[in-house]
Amino acid sequence: MTLRADLAIIASWIKPGASVLDLGCGDGTLLKYLREHQQVNGYGLEISERNLEICLHERVNVIQTDLNNGLNDYFADNSFDYVVMSQTLQATAHPDLLIEEMLRVGSEGIVTFPNMAHWRGRAQLGLGGYMPVTKSLPNQWYNTPNVHLCTVRDFEQLCHDRGIHILQRTVVDHTHSHSTLLMRLFPNLFGEIAIYRFCRKTGH
Repeated sequence: MTLRADLAIIASWIKPGASVLDLGCGDGTLLKYLREHQQVNGYGLEISERNLEICLHERVNVIQTDLNNGLNDYFADNSFDYVVMSQTLQATAHPDLLIEEMLRVGSEGIVTFPNMAHWRGRAQLGLGGYMPVTKSLPNQWYNTPNVHLCTVRDFEQLCHDRGIHILQRTVVDHTHSHSTLLMRLFPNLFGEIAIYRFCRKTGH
């Protein structure tokens, strides 16, 4: 089973035998891979009926719920080693509160999101005067599911303000390939998709 490149990065950050909660788990691909290759005990939260059917067919533990309703109804504090949210953060009503919930429920969080400050987006907005439409942000402003787009710097500022320690960061292009030298040197300008692993700072 071959994982999409960004999911492979996430999987490499998760220790074998850990417990994982995947928010917006889709068809359960990541959880299935972690179960089969890293002996991970995982649960997913998903709202799509079609994805729920696929998860159940693949014997992936899944709960149907809207992430905007929070996690209080389902999970106690420190229930998981990792809480993952891939390409879903920007589509939630209160991403800051959901990140707090991730670190209430899990010891560490992992998120991926499209970087609004990528140079193509800057060029479209700055030179053309239009909201960016790129391969990582393919929708028009009027039909996009993304309600809280952010940049690499925005996310890192949020972590700083909320006492969150960034453990690992990488940025990739829209094909989810590994980053180039320019991406590593200037992640906010050349990274199309950002991937972060983080935890609560001691004392917060």
